[in-house]
Amino acid sequence: MTLAPPRARQRPIIETRPLRHPDSTDPGMMSKRGWWLIAMNLLLPGSAQVLAGNRRLGRFGLGATLTAWLLVIVTVGLALFARPVLLWLTVAGGFFSAVVLTIVQVLLVAYVVLWIVLTLDTLRLVRLVKVPNPSRLAIPVVALVLLGLVGGAAGYAATSVGSVRGTVGAIFGQSGPSLPPSDGYYNILLLGADSGDGRDSMRFDSISVVSVNAETGAVTITGIPRELPNAPFSDGSPMQAQYPNGFEGHSSSTCGWNGWMNHVRYAAEVCRDDGGAELYPKAVAQGSEPGIEATKDAAEGVLGIEIPYYVFVDMHGFADLVDALGGVDINVTERLPKGGPPEGWTGTDVNEWAIGWIEPGQQHMDGDTAQWYARSRYTTSDWDRMKRQRELQEAILAQFTPQTVLTRFNEVAAAGTALISTDLPQDKLPEFFDLMLKAKEQQVTTIELTPDSGVDEHNPDYGYIHQMIQQALHPPTSTPTPSP
Repeated sequence: MTLAPPRARQRPIIETRPLRHPDSTDPGMMSKRGWWLIAMNLLLPGSAQVLAGNRRLGRFGLGATLTAWLLVIVTVGLALFARPVLLWLTVAGGFFSAVVLTIVQVLLVAYVVLWIVLTLDTLRLVRLVKVPNPSRLAIPVVALVLLGLVGGAAGYAATSVGSVRGTVGAIFGQSGPSLPPSDGYYNILLLGADSGDGRDSMRFDSISVVSVNAETGAVTITGIPRELPNAPFSDGSPMQAQYPNGFEGHSSSTCGWNGWMNHVRYAAEVCRDDGGAELYPKAVAQGSEPGIEATKDAAEGVLGIEIPYYVFVDMHGFADLVDALGGVDINVTERLPKGGPPEGWTGTDVNEWAIGWIEPGQQHMDGDTAQWYARSRYTTSDWDRMKRQRELQEAILAQFTPQTVLTRFNEVAAAGTALISTDLPQDKLPEFFDLMLKAKEQQVTTIELTPDSGVDEHNPDYGYIHQMIQQALHPPTSTPTPSP
């Protein structure tokens, strides 16, 4: 009988699959294996378990990782090639957007937890007791540092998603009707005041209209003096029926006002028993107030353009926004006091009440200094203050860079929630976002309704103002001369 030849000796499994079945007596190989496992856990979470540990856990981790990368790729693709779709999904879709953001936040938190589990399991697979020094100490330190960096980034992303949801819900919870541009422009009334002064005593310290070209994104900001007298109201306005000859003052022992622009709110809301509900019954339901709607109508009459939307900036939150953006750069041309005199003060020495001074020169202002720069008026005129407010608006716009917003997103979002109220419709956000990006590439045009622009501060010619605004928004185009 012939015996079968002996089989060739097979190589040991520890040599063919060292990650799963390492030779624990080889310190060099155990150290190299440990670093490979840590690298795989970082680059492709779950792969370490597939090759060296619990395959079921590894397959789950790999599936979650590949799904996460797929979602990232889809998001980047939408951001590059279909930005309106991405913005609708995340901020402009109302309740649907809130659901999407909630799901994304939950998935991010769940992935951070999964990564922690995979990292700890990877350290178990390393078998640190078999790894020689100094790798025995270095491997867990590096693994935990990487976990902190990557997990911290994912955690920050989760909180940022929550901030987006909260900010959009708080600012755009109620909004007016979504309207097309008027004569090629979106016109927005920008109001600034101290809401902390109380509802009845609050007056708009800053009144301007931002006109954004619906095609080019070009921005024109028109400053309206708060003491502009006898403002006409737009045709068909409820206030026009009350004041057909322009806004007038009213004396009363209980609640009076003068005929200035920033007192329109008093006549339309504060001094009315119904709070202005009869004049503007839809205002509150559309995220506005009767006093703001009346001020819109006055601004329309003053400028001769339609103004469907408003943005109210609370000066108490203004400083927080500037700080969140990292400050603003302003060239100060004259010394300005911080603070204001006590009620009834009749002195002449500003040092009696000034809590500080803003010195001339190029400055990087924090929020508190920027706020006083915009509000200081006791040593300069209202016209000077309007100019300073416009400088700050442009400086803040310049600070809204992608780098600043991404690195300080949660701070900016928190400041924005406390700072702004508006009736801008949420479904317009994608379009407004694109226009804002276009606006950053262009010079902002400013118009101040002051004596420097030919406006009589005591008896303004509103026909002249209408003509000036039309020429600014729709400059005449030169017609080429036909050749002979």
